[in-house]
Amino acid sequence: MEQAVTYHVDERNVALITLNRADKHNAFNDDMIATLTNLFTRAGNDSSVRAVVLQGEGKSFSAGADLEWMKRMAQYDEAKNHTDAMALATMLHTLYTLPKPTIARVQGAAFGGAVGLIACCDIAIGSKLSKFCLSEVKIGLIPATISPYVIEAMGARVCRRYFQTAEVFSARRARRLGLLSEAVTEDELDSTIDDIVTQILKNGPVAVSQAKALVQQVANAPINAELLDETSKQIAKIRTSQEGQEGLGAFIEKRPPAWQEKRS
Repeated sequence: MEQAVTYHVDERNVALITLNRADKHNAFNDDMIATLTNLFTRAGNDSSVRAVVLQGEGKSFSAGADLEWMKRMAQYDEAKNHTDAMALATMLHTLYTLPKPTIARVQGAAFGGAVGLIACCDIAIGSKLSKFCLSEVKIGLIPATISPYVIEAMGARVCRRYFQTAEVFSARRARRLGLLSEAVTEDELDSTIDDIVTQILKNGPVAVSQAKALVQQVANAPINAELLDETSKQIAKIRTSQEGQEGLGAFIEKRPPAWQEKRS
């Protein structure tokens, strides 16, 4: 029996996490959610992994929630539904806080919860032919667990529209709204992601991880004396760290830093 989610670390130390239910358009259920949570945790804890690419096998990135799973959820009482929803919320948060660069590779349909997966990633590259929909209200539900990430990616005013209308929107619009970082042709998807990964791998791995955490820490913080002190402490700490010293030394000595030499 094929695995619903596959995990592979390539020769560049990039973890490829693939939704592997192409016959179901990669719709996810509770088992897949548990697997994804474990794999995101695994990638985050593996010091050799430099970046994570999340992708879907087949024609679609993901159609969102699996029909059979939704049928089961409909029979649950409120307490069981809360437990079930918390599992999804935990998976999304694990992806959002994963301490490595995360890249979503998007083709075909990305509906419902799949939009949340994309919004949780740091970077999202989509095919120009991909389509998006926050479809929950069509079946009398709301995009609750994905909402913090989608609102952060697209903005509250935009989400008021798409949460309520469940309109399908294009990759071009997704790019304009901030859900996608870039919209490219199908043939350019992999090369565009490879170019981004190449840029990431040139950089200090600890610095990259801390830069991601910095954005999450600072984004909604008031610019006050406490923040000035905290950010000053962070740059002072990393300047005197092993990686910071190596990077500064390499720059001054006009040589590649050690983390690049390891890849040559």
